[in-house]
Amino acid sequence: MKGLERILQLQETDSSIDRLVARIEELEAGEKLRLAGGKVEELEDRVGELRLGLDSQRREQERLENEVASLEAKIAGEERRLFDGSVANPKELASIQAEVGSLRKRKGRIEDEVLEQMERREEMDGRLPPLESELARAREDLATLDSELARDLGEAKKELADLRTAREALVPEFDEELLELYEDLRAQKRGVGAAALEDGVCSGCHQKLSPLELERIKRAEGIRRCEYCRRILVLG
Repeated sequence: MKGLERILQLQETDSSIDRLVARIEELEAGEKLRLAGGKVEELEDRVGELRLGLDSQRREQERLENEVASLEAKIAGEERRLFDGSVANPKELASIQAEVGSLRKRKGRIEDEVLEQMERREEMDGRLPPLESELARAREDLATLDSELARDLGEAKKELADLRTAREALVPEFDEELLELYEDLRAQKRGVGAAALEDGVCSGCHQKLSPLELERIKRAEGIRRCEYCRRILVLG
């Protein structure tokens, strides 16, 4: 039967085509690229949130510092009234003293808040540079991966086109009946329609044929098939 001795060559070509098709589908799905992009997005969100937090801390610190400055001005004004002789009434002087004391306590509390804000801001400032560096690396990795993906995809598609061309040139060398059986088996047997018989073992299903079956196959003419998986067998 025409082409029987070359059926393994066709099988090898088809297996290579199947692997490349799966590889191209994997590359086009871009799972690695999606994961790398997701990492960049996550880091961008974290950096953005941290920067917003720093802006909020800065505004709050400025507000508190302005409040402290305003209280200092009020305290200075009240103390002038207290000591410049413009107020002689003892009761009013006592009231001014009480007000100054109250203002000083309030100023002390706000100054403590300012210190807390400064500490929080310093801690957040320290977290930002390493996070920005990590984001920069993730963006570089994403760009590199995108470039590599485009290159690998291009190479795989070229190799696939070459293999399909080689297959088209090979197909006319096979008997139509053999080719039809081979294609049917490929559809049923996960892409493997023909296998080598090596040391009495079918390389398709990895079963060892019985001595009687081996003798029959060796004497048989035409298409030989595995007694277990029914793939086309080629004697090694």
